[in-house]
Amino acid sequence: MRATVLRLPSLLLLCAATLATPATRAQEVDLEALAMLEAADQVRFPRSDFEVNVRISSTTPGGEAEVRDYQILSKGNENTLVITTAPASERGQVLLMRGRDLWVYSPRLSQPVRLPLSQRLTGQVANGDLARANFSGDYNARVLRDETIQKRKYAVLELTAIDGSVTYSRVLLWVDRAGNQPLKAEFYALSGRLLKTAQYLNYTKLDNTVRPTQLVMEDAVKRGDRSVLDYSAMKPRELPNKLFNKDYMKRVTQGID
Repeated sequence: MRATVLRLPSLLLLCAATLATPATRAQEVDLEALAMLEAADQVRFPRSDFEVNVRISSTTPGGEAEVRDYQILSKGNENTLVITTAPASERGQVLLMRGRDLWVYSPRLSQPVRLPLSQRLTGQVANGDLARANFSGDYNARVLRDETIQKRKYAVLELTAIDGSVTYSRVLLWVDRAGNQPLKAEFYALSGRLLKTAQYLNYTKLDNTVRPTQLVMEDAVKRGDRSVLDYSAMKPRELPNKLFNKDYMKRVTQGID
C-alpha cells in the first residue's frame, strides 16, 4: 500500500503535464503574427505563378556600381528559378529553388551544384533573398511590440528560423497594421549579430496589387555598402512543372526571355 501511495503523486503530475502540453503549445503560437506575416508575404509577391524582372545595383563607398539583371520565375513561392540575364559574362547562370533546396547551374559547370541560401549572390543580396521569398514558410513569428512611425502604427514581428537551412537565423519585420505592408527589416546571424537592414520602398501597382517595387539592403557593419533591388514587369505566367526539375537546368534558359 505504501508503494502505491508514493507513486500516486508522480502519476498525477505526469498526467497533469501531459494534459497541459497542448495548451502550452497553443500559447506559444502567435496566430496574429502568423496571419500578418502571411499577408505581408502576399503583398510582396503573388501566391500564384508569376514572373518578374529584378535589377540589382550594388555600391561601396568610392566604388562604381555593379549592376546585374535577373528574371525570376516563381511557382507558388515554393519553386523558383532565378536566371541571370546581365552582365553578358554571367548570362545563363540559373538558380533553382525547390522548397528550401537550392542549386546553381552555369554553362561553365557540367552539373548543378548545391548552394546554401545564406551565401552571397551579389552585393548585400544573399541567394535566398531572390530565390526564397516565403517568410511565413521559413520562420515562426510573434508580435514583439508596436511602434508608431510617421503617424502609422506598425507591428514589429520577430521571426525565428524553423531550422538551420533558411537564409537568416532571426529577422525583425515592421508591418503596417492597416494594410499589412512591410516597411523595413533587420536580419540577424545565429550569434545575434545584426548583418544587414532593408527598406521596402516605392509602392506601386504590380500584377493588380500595390507592392513594394524597390528593396534597399544595407550592410550593418560596413557603412555605405548597399544593394538596391528594383522590380519591374511583374505578371502572371503559367509555368510547367518541368522547369523546376534539377535535370532540366541546362535547358532552362532556352526560350525564356
